[in-house]
Amino acid sequence: MSLQSLALIENWPVPTAAAAVVRADGTVLGIHGPTDHRFPLASVTKPLAAYAALVAYEEGAIELDEPAGPPGATVRHLLAHTSGLAFDEHRVTAPPGQRRLYSNAGFEQLGDHVAKATEIPFAEYLRQAVLDPLGMTSTSLDGSPAKDGVSTVDDLVRFAAELQAPRLLDPRTVAEAMTVQYPGTKGVLPGYGHQNPNDWGLGLEIRDSKSPHWTGGSSSPRTFGHFGQSGTFLWVDPVAGAACVALTDRAFGPWAVEAWPPFTDAVLAEL
Repeated sequence: MSLQSLALIENWPVPTAAAAVVRADGTVLGIHGPTDHRFPLASVTKPLAAYAALVAYEEGAIELDEPAGPPGATVRHLLAHTSGLAFDEHRVTAPPGQRRLYSNAGFEQLGDHVAKATEIPFAEYLRQAVLDPLGMTSTSLDGSPAKDGVSTVDDLVRFAAELQAPRLLDPRTVAEAMTVQYPGTKGVLPGYGHQNPNDWGLGLEIRDSKSPHWTGGSSSPRTFGHFGQSGTFLWVDPVAGAACVALTDRAFGPWAVEAWPPFTDAVLAEL
């Protein structure tokens, strides 16, 4: 089976694009484009970093509700973008737990916290905890755990299958990561403006009833994932029983706002 809808990436105004759809059992329903091409992930790095932090939690190196980041904040706050840290600066702009302030700085402090607790540099911990076990040999983290990952569609398909049917983590931990943390919290979804509520799990954005949004109009409210400013996204729709990865080498902008939702709707219609 090959999904015809994936060919829609040919119409995107980007130099290079690749996409794939995968079921929970790892069955790849379709691929299009150079799926072995390494793309900068930008913020699609965050779910990978969050998964590594959750491995550290299951190994007993950290606790979700132990202090981390700014005063009063915890590992959970950092994962859920409620630590109060600014977007790209290591300064506090709100008390923990009050607002959904999307924060690269928060993920950098999360990486530092895990590295200190495990006594392993975070990029190396990510490799040992997530990338190697999943066979993601073309993926690396060279810098910030918030945005400096590089990967391929082939590798992210493995991760997308893991999110649907966890082998590295207890399924209950992944269920928690897909559950809204600090319900009712308002905030800005980068590129899509103010959302009330701006629902988020542990390192995973949750679609719920957000509008506008980067997923499709037919995406279920339970859909979760992440998109990146480098023109990349990964979503998992538990109702559809599938996940989709799309990577490009053109920065996110109006083209993506226009192209991504109908693409996702076409994929879901074909499933």
